[in-house]
Amino acid sequence: MKLRKVMAVSLAAAMALSMTACGGGSSQPAETPAPTEAAAAQGETKAEEAADAADAATEAAESVEKAVEGKDPAEIKVGISIYQFADNFMTLYRTELENYLVNELGLKKENISIMDGKNDQGEQMNQIRNFITQGCDVLIVNLVQASSEPTVTEECAAANIPVVYINREPEAEREQAWVDGGIKATYVGADARQSGTFQGEEIAELENKGDADGDGVVRYIMVQGDPENVDAQYRTEKSIEALTAAGVEVEELVKMRGDWDQTKGQEITANALSQHGAKIDVVFCNNDAMALGALQAIEAAGRKVNEDIYLVGVDALVEAVENVMNDKMTGTVFNDYFGQAHTAADVALDFVNGKDVEKVYMVDYVKVTTENAAEILELIK
Repeated sequence: MKLRKVMAVSLAAAMALSMTACGGGSSQPAETPAPTEAAAAQGETKAEEAADAADAATEAAESVEKAVEGKDPAEIKVGISIYQFADNFMTLYRTELENYLVNELGLKKENISIMDGKNDQGEQMNQIRNFITQGCDVLIVNLVQASSEPTVTEECAAANIPVVYINREPEAEREQAWVDGGIKATYVGADARQSGTFQGEEIAELENKGDADGDGVVRYIMVQGDPENVDAQYRTEKSIEALTAAGVEVEELVKMRGDWDQTKGQEITANALSQHGAKIDVVFCNNDAMALGALQAIEAAGRKVNEDIYLVGVDALVEAVENVMNDKMTGTVFNDYFGQAHTAADVALDFVNGKDVEKVYMVDYVKVTTENAAEILELIK
């Protein structure tokens, strides 16, 4: 600022000198009286005021520029609650989420708190309330129970903290309520209907359309995740719809809840094979963890995948993709945790920086079969 004032004062002095050097309109030189001390002082004051105004304008411009850029990522505090650390897929997801926040977006690791909900809604609510008390700038929440979303949203909104829901989608009416109420909440995930459809198509696209015993009817067992979870609902429903849409006659032999768990997947499939034996043509599993358990039961029963029985899952865990490559699973569906984690992180920072955020962001699934399994494996390993 001092430099600008000096320049302004010098400019004023130069202008005064130029006034004494320049005449009026007469052909005779005109005598111009020297400026008084008061006039010079007044000129200096005006010059200083002009310099101050220029500084203020510069500071204002810098302030606007900073506002556009948003909050320094190194200062942003993020609270993340995952429904259960033991979930294979969510382990991949949260690892990528933290990696992207720190290494790509510039957040400090110590400002990111990731908590295990332990599949207990009460435990998760305590975590969310602690995040609010700690003054987190934004929350990223993988709900234990989708039905708890109204309570979570209400408490976050009361604290003026945005929330990004991931993986388990709330009801569509609730998503619209965020928009109608001007609430800072969004959902980032993948359309579970697409994943279920892809599972059914993987079977329907087989030469025998999944009819392993050739009797004209595809008999199947369905190993579900959590029936309350919309992903489990859609994968269960849409996989079979895709088969019937392809003209396949189907018969459900067993449908049981496996809670996304490998051991339960093994137990359900083992019991079904013991009860129905060779009648089972296809084992549908809502996720790969349960499919890996189902494979254990299939092999223990002396059955062989892709010869006398078919097996599909969802998530594209490394082991599952390797099984597809090795003819131990018919197929799986890549649940793109890279795209979802990156989108969730980007949207969280958009909230913090006051940018417009949509109510829903969807990332596409990808079918994984023998044709592209090696390519998918290269991506996820």
